Amino acid sequence: MQAIRGIIGYALRRAQLSVFDDLIQTLEEFHLRPANFSVLYVINENPGLNQSEISSALGIQKTNFVQVVDRLEKAELIKRCRAKHDRRSHALYLTDKGAELFYKAREQHKQHEKRMIERLGPNGREQLLPLLWRLTSE
Repeated sequence: MQAIRGIIGYALRRAQLSVFDDLIQTLEEFHLRPANFSVLYVINENPGLNQSEISSALGIQKTNFVQVVDRLEKAELIKRCRAKHDRRSHALYLTDKGAELFYKAREQHKQHEKRMIERLGPNGREQLLPLLWRLTSE
């Protein structure tokens, strides 16, 4: 069993499961999944981005992203508007209801982040994030 603990992919997956378990519990009271929260977060920070830009930024396949957007729109958390520069695409915005829910969820998300930082210990976040980003193609 010890040998598998030295495999990067295995360690990353175990860490991801642990972090997501805490995040899922954190967002549960808002009826949000991590992907939905991420979409709301990006829209809040970048109102008016189109669906392709957001799906690309989050690494969500376009076909899956359409389903996420449909659910968020049906829940009246976001709205689609024709993009000003490209009438074929839709710009996304939070609704008032979406903004209110996002801000409440973000406050709880801050507590989640605090718990993860505490687990990492002093300077753990500052060490971990650059290493994780090195593993991505970005």
